[in-house]
Amino acid sequence: MKLCIAEKPSVARDIAEVLGAKTKHSGYYEGNGYYVSWTFGHFCTLKEPHDYTEHWRYWSLDHLPIIPPNYGIKLIDNGGVAKQFAVIESLLSKCEEVINCGDAGQEGELIQRWVLLKAKCQIPVKRLWISSLTEDAIKKGFEHLKPSEDYNNLYAAGSARAIGDWLLGINATRLFTKKFGQNKVILSVGRVQTPTLAMIVQRTKEVDAFKAETYFELKTIYRDVEFTATIDRLKTQEKAEKGVEYLKQHLFEITDFEIKEGKEGNPKLFDLTGLQVEANKKLALSAEDTLKTVQNLYEKKFVTYPRVDTTYLSEDLHPTIEGVMQNLSPYYGQFTAPVLAAPIPMIKSVFDNTKVTDHHAIIPTGVLPPKSLSTDEKKVYDMIVRRFIAAFYPECKISNTTVLGMVGQIPFKVTGKQILESGWRVLYNNEPDNNDKDGDKKDEANTNKEIPMFEIGEKGPHEPRWHQGKTSAPKYFTEATLLRAMETAGKQVDDEQMRELMKDNGIGRPSTRANIIETLFKRMYIEKRRKNIIATTTGIELIDTINYELLKSPELTGTWEKKLREIEKGTFQIDTFKQELVDMVNNLTQEVKNSKAKSISVHVPAAEKPAAEKVAKVPKASAPKTNSVDDLQCPKCKGSNLIKGKTAYGCLNYTQCDFKIPFEFGQVSITPKIVRDLVMKQKTGKLKRSGGDNTNDARLVLKSDFTLEVQDV
Repeated sequence: MKLCIAEKPSVARDIAEVLGAKTKHSGYYEGNGYYVSWTFGHFCTLKEPHDYTEHWRYWSLDHLPIIPPNYGIKLIDNGGVAKQFAVIESLLSKCEEVINCGDAGQEGELIQRWVLLKAKCQIPVKRLWISSLTEDAIKKGFEHLKPSEDYNNLYAAGSARAIGDWLLGINATRLFTKKFGQNKVILSVGRVQTPTLAMIVQRTKEVDAFKAETYFELKTIYRDVEFTATIDRLKTQEKAEKGVEYLKQHLFEITDFEIKEGKEGNPKLFDLTGLQVEANKKLALSAEDTLKTVQNLYEKKFVTYPRVDTTYLSEDLHPTIEGVMQNLSPYYGQFTAPVLAAPIPMIKSVFDNTKVTDHHAIIPTGVLPPKSLSTDEKKVYDMIVRRFIAAFYPECKISNTTVLGMVGQIPFKVTGKQILESGWRVLYNNEPDNNDKDGDKKDEANTNKEIPMFEIGEKGPHEPRWHQGKTSAPKYFTEATLLRAMETAGKQVDDEQMRELMKDNGIGRPSTRANIIETLFKRMYIEKRRKNIIATTTGIELIDTINYELLKSPELTGTWEKKLREIEKGTFQIDTFKQELVDMVNNLTQEVKNSKAKSISVHVPAAEKPAAEKVAKVPKASAPKTNSVDDLQCPKCKGSNLIKGKTAYGCLNYTQCDFKIPFEFGQVSITPKIVRDLVMKQKTGKLKRSGGDNTNDARLVLKSDFTLEVQDV
């Protein structure tokens, strides 16, 4: 028998269906020579400090730094996890081969390797590596299974990342909390979250310190076209008025007239960051919501693997593109027809083996979704399909017009841009800001601006005036611009090719950036005002307190990320990486211990204050609300009510009580009604896992230690 271990029950069901493992047991499928079982995310974690020695359980500066001689793993303390792990252990003893069917990425490799390590697996292991979950992709994947050893470097990189985050997170968080925290407030510090916070703090300070300055410009209208003087902006109205008087004394003369035809290149296929940026700008979706949405589309077989950082396809996919286009035609026929009218070209900006490692860009699989998709799923799917089709359209042809003029000794200029042939823009109704970089409003205003023909040397009367304006403040980060800043380690990069070159030095991985941003919200180091992300008082004070530059420098943290990628490629040693981390932690500990102590205040968002007031105003006679939790008493401390946060339901008195129920647990999406059942009855009725059918029914239980357990039903 062969044992296949998938990362989710729904994926295990799909694999079992393809393999012919039709018989369902508790925790696995069986048939045709295969067992097919699953985890539900992480089953194992690195050991906690007190698992090494008891005195590390207690937070004290005297115990720092905490550096274990070796790093061990343990099973997560959860009844559902323990039960499913026992199933896997039992099946391992009956098999002669294991097939690792985890997500084809660094985290997926780590999850499965730790499970096999904990289970003391001694039998050969093969690796299923696929980029979509269609029946055809699964079949081909099993026809070309890889030796597990081919992915040892991937596992080493995942292990190094986990150890690095643990080592720095444990030590830095305890260090800053004990040195600068007050009233039992935990000051969370991390390898990725802290430099991300530092960028937000810096931008917030720049905006807050900005003082708008009034300026004046000279403009004039000649032949119904408005020209702007290209001299330096004037500081006073008096100078502007004198300038206008001067202009009135001279005719307008055309000194240069040029029309240049050009092309606008096709937008790149989506990587995860590009998709999150576009969805935030156009759909106002958070990075986390976009990741959840595209992950759902992947698991439903409609798009390829989403946690990718390339915008290219491998060249061996070229023969399959025509088939995907044909399959999309029932929904997108008006757009696919021109592409299918000729052979699909092998375009270098789309197909490039040197730009693809484990996975290619996110594209549709050709499996058409039903109309029952959620609104967000429909919109994100549509974005992916249009970007895919647009990649094979002709370039957009444009005409750029530049006109230069002179009035006396003062030069003037006007530019205009016209779209001559829409090309790929037809998929976007010719909207000007289609690419995923921020649109230039000035450039948008000039698009399709009609400029008549001028002759060099022509002169005539004109209508001069002065224009008053104010300098603009730097813009706060939005999730879209923050994701791009994380990708390029804080550098402002608009050029697509330069952005590609910098990806190896970015902060975090595409799959983790959304979670980092949500963690900063949860810690109340940042807050959102409309779409703007702003540092709170706590976030600012924390960054101001950290004098150790490596801890908060985006560029230096980017070099750590580059080393992790080099470990993945086999060009950097994991032991060297760990030793550099140990040296950093030792230096940081000594520096902070010897620094002058000060207190960091705690930020309480204004949005949470009305929530507390709302609890007090609930009429005694009102019926329990099923769409809210703010009238429920915290079952752990029994002193405060519950609130809905950004990633979990938790106690309103969060600084003293750590009770929380995440929005998703054990592949079950937790609604306010489920929270009510857990708090009032300590268990739920039968629930559907995200797998979707009755084989995935489960029940959640709130245990006596106030942790959750998932039970198969």
